[in-house]
Amino acid sequence: MEVVNITDFGKKNHSAIREFVLLGLTSSPEIQTLLFWSFIFSYVTALVGNFLLIFIICTSKKLHTPMYFLLVNLSLVNVLSISTTTPKLLQMLLSCKSTISFYGCITQVYFFILFLVTELLLLTSMAFDRYVAICYPMQYTLIMRKEVCAAIAVGIWVTGLINSAVQSGLVLQLSFCGSNIINHFFCDLPPLLKLSCSDTSLNETMASVGDVIFAVFSCGLTLASYGFIIRAIFRIRSTEGKKKAFSTCSSHLVVVSFYFSSVIYTYIRPTSVYSLNRDKNISLLYTVVTPVINPIIYSLRNKEVKEALKAYIGRGRMFPRDQD
Repeated sequence: MEVVNITDFGKKNHSAIREFVLLGLTSSPEIQTLLFWSFIFSYVTALVGNFLLIFIICTSKKLHTPMYFLLVNLSLVNVLSISTTTPKLLQMLLSCKSTISFYGCITQVYFFILFLVTELLLLTSMAFDRYVAICYPMQYTLIMRKEVCAAIAVGIWVTGLINSAVQSGLVLQLSFCGSNIINHFFCDLPPLLKLSCSDTSLNETMASVGDVIFAVFSCGLTLASYGFIIRAIFRIRSTEGKKKAFSTCSSHLVVVSFYFSSVIYTYIRPTSVYSLNRDKNISLLYTVVTPVINPIIYSLRNKEVKEALKAYIGRGRMFPRDQD
């Protein structure tokens, strides 16, 4: 650990710590080797699956709809999200180098919060899209027109950027002059705040505000959307009509349930009761597992995506001609 005198930094830089030590998931060499190959497989699967899904949607004219436009954004977030944490984790497992620079840690916090919030908002927007499609099918093309979809996507990314800048900017104002050991496999906000030797009340307040707005409120809107969707589906008289309506949102419902439950469990609690040993394992669900299963769920449980993929495979090539 490289430590310098805190007075050398002046008032603009309050941290005496130049690097942090990440404890990772395990200290056993045998388990580390097993985890390395497991995570590298998961990482490659996530990249291939999400890029393939983006490719299929972008090149198939039948999939140029608001739902798939939002899905492209979700797949892009999945790629960026898993790339924020997994490469460093793989380096730790392979070389046993568990240190990360101070500003490298802050950078990881910034991008992790950015993609976490962006994914939460995207999932909420996708729930709203399904709500409009099922509850107001005649007005769907008017409500979810291209301009509205573009505005939603831009608004989501800008909101994520601003929130992440605020949260990571507040971390830069803290002093880190004691322990530099982070009991996690990446730089997450709660364990980082525990290491600070200055007052973190403002950080915890802003983090709580962000949690309520982006997790609890988004989850509430998503649940409300599906409440109206389920009510509309039950009003459909034909069994075939009910199955068709539910099939358009079942994939998204699975992803939402999986993602929101793990995120809310981890972050909607005071940092004083944050259990690092337990919660760093749960965080694997939304940092590694979700980016892997998202393209699988949206392709295997989506008839239109499967048809587009079968069309490419059936032609014996990956690039379509002028017409789908």
